[in-house]
Amino acid sequence: RQALEEMRALYERNQADVSEAKSGRTDLIFLIRFRHCCLLRNQRCLLAYLYDRLLRIRALRWEYGSILPNTIQFHMSSEEVEWFNQYKKSLASYMRSVGGEEGLDLTQDIKPPKSLYIEVRCLKDYGEFEIDDGTTVLLKKNSQHFLPRWKCEQLIRQGVLEHILS
Repeated sequence: RQALEEMRALYERNQADVSEAKSGRTDLIFLIRFRHCCLLRNQRCLLAYLYDRLLRIRALRWEYGSILPNTIQFHMSSEEVEWFNQYKKSLASYMRSVGGEEGLDLTQDIKPPKSLYIEVRCLKDYGEFEIDDGTTVLLKKNSQHFLPRWKCEQLIRQGVLEHILS
């Protein structure tokens, strides 16, 4: 906001000096150019800042999944939340179009797995959790289970499960 206010003030001063320079004061041309360079620099800085935030928001989708924690969403503007939702929809649409009937979940394995099954501890009461073979597991707080990695990874990122390293 402060940078935008500074840019607005520089622009208004430049506008006033341009009208004077048109009337014959050529000594203001260098000042006008200097202010214009300041405006362009501030614009580049703001665009770099916004682009960095956009990259961080995109990374949040890969780290936390399609639902952001409230603590993170609290620090985002409404436009950033809207962009996140559009990116989420776009990514989901792409994943459905790749990999046949069921699609392909690109977010399931951020790092290549060392084993297909992992031991996990439940940190919160979650309820019933169904595995692909049709069996259901009751995820209660402090219970431990040996489950397929790809089914657990999203819950680990959400903080429901904790990977137990032996």
